[in-house]
Amino acid sequence: MSLFIASLNSGSNGNCYYVGNEQEAILVDAGISCRETERRMLRLGLSMQTVKAIFVSHEHTDHISGIPVLAKKYRLPVYITDSTLYHGGLTLQKEQVFGFKAYEPVQIGNLAIQAFPKKHDAAEPHSFIVNGNNVNIGIFTDIGAACDHLLLHFKHCHAAFLEANYDEEMLEKGSYPRHLKNRIRGGQGHLSNKQALEVFTRNKPAYMSHLFLSHLSRDNNSPQLVQQLFNEHAGDTQIIIASRFEETAVYQVKPASDAASIPLPQKADAPVNFKPVYTQLRLW
Repeated sequence: MSLFIASLNSGSNGNCYYVGNEQEAILVDAGISCRETERRMLRLGLSMQTVKAIFVSHEHTDHISGIPVLAKKYRLPVYITDSTLYHGGLTLQKEQVFGFKAYEPVQIGNLAIQAFPKKHDAAEPHSFIVNGNNVNIGIFTDIGAACDHLLLHFKHCHAAFLEANYDEEMLEKGSYPRHLKNRIRGGQGHLSNKQALEVFTRNKPAYMSHLFLSHLSRDNNSPQLVQQLFNEHAGDTQIIIASRFEETAVYQVKPASDAASIPLPQKADAPVNFKPVYTQLRLW
């Protein structure tokens, strides 16, 4: 028994992540067009007919722009918080909108999806962990700091999409204005390569088989640089770069052969405090 995962696109030009078993799947975010989502799914040998829901992490356009058409065409339920729906300005049919709460799993067929809060420049941002077939998949992007909620969930993952947005030196020496640099690295923006590596090396479970480095900046990072950085510490974990230009392959994630059933994590002790800033944090 396994789960199958892929990144359809990852970056400030659009984000969409696929997690599924052999019968059903979900998308986390849909920030590329419906047509492009269909094309990439087709090239991977995946069917939109298996997709049963879209889960929305936050309201920035690179995470939601494809949702209205995709949800309408395939009659998909969209799991989204009230605040994210309001600030995203999405036009959806009322019967397609479903709420969720942190640490209250949503069951989609044999998949259980649990949300938890994260630090990001948005109204009510959440990350997700998907459980099925005794496998946990984490989707951890657009994170300003590695809070207790993230670390708790990361320790339970067989595979994860983890943000590695920028190289600190490239950002500092780059052309972005000072205020934007400070927003990116100020605790409500994005994780640096160094921060992501610390999350990985200090919290990786022995059974983590795949790590997708995600949401790389076009201007402030290099796929080759971050691949080399993580490969040096990867051990038995395969490191994959989630591209901003194309889909990844589909990867099969199997449960650990020597591990008992691994449930969804229980709630972290850290409080759920959102500090929203409602402007789009557009990072190239």
